[in-house]
Amino acid sequence: MLRRNRDPKLGIKVAFGFVMAVLFIFPIVWMLFVSIKPDGYVTTQPLKWFLPPYTFSNYTTLLFDSLILRWLVNSLIVAAMTTILTLIVTSLAAYAISQMKFRYKNFIFIFFLLGLMVPGEATIIPLYEVAKSLNLLDTYAGLILPMIASPLGVIILKSFFDGVPKEVIESGVMDGCSHFKLYYKIVCPLAKPALSAIGIFTFIGSWNNFLWPYISILSETLYTLPVGLPVFNSAYSQAYVLPMTANAIASIPVIIAFLIFEKQIVRGISFTGIKG
Repeated sequence: MLRRNRDPKLGIKVAFGFVMAVLFIFPIVWMLFVSIKPDGYVTTQPLKWFLPPYTFSNYTTLLFDSLILRWLVNSLIVAAMTTILTLIVTSLAAYAISQMKFRYKNFIFIFFLLGLMVPGEATIIPLYEVAKSLNLLDTYAGLILPMIASPLGVIILKSFFDGVPKEVIESGVMDGCSHFKLYYKIVCPLAKPALSAIGIFTFIGSWNNFLWPYISILSETLYTLPVGLPVFNSAYSQAYVLPMTANAIASIPVIIAFLIFEKQIVRGISFTGIKG
């Protein structure tokens, strides 16, 4: 294969890619091996972390005798609901701006563009005051609703909806389709690549979100994993095994999701033009 390829640097590129893959995978492998060591296991020789003895009792202990499983469920609920509501809200807004005619449409779209220039941290204080006045603090609704506004999602979908052939829209109108039917029967099916990309990045962002859950949640039973894990790890600051098991429990669902949706994630990155 190397001879057939005209790129003389292909071998170097393959070797470099292999080395980088090993560097990225090694911490995950090390985490998994440490997580199946007996509780309290300590060694000064790094290679012994990969050798027996092994046990899965750490997983059963954390899943059934701690709040890790509850935090995992909270993260799944919040990430799933945030993703679903974000897709609904952003797609409806993008369709209205793209396909419907009303005054100040371009002006409203500029506001969405300006939303990309405001860092999320700058909105935390007013967001907290609004959530407090609406009694949304320390609730699932308080975790989900503030996160469904996605200016980037509206911009991406609006650009995609603009590319839908006008003949398709006009034929739907001639057949008696309302705007809502045009939205969910014609436009949304054509926008599956864009919706998939936005859904994937919204889910990952919600799963890893730390700042807003940390501020808005007071009860430990409502913690998500990014908030609960530091609390758990602080109680085992001198240990390796149980904190690593907790991190493995938090990472395994994301790793499985990545393996399942790898093609969609790569396609979404290339579609949105997001780098890094």
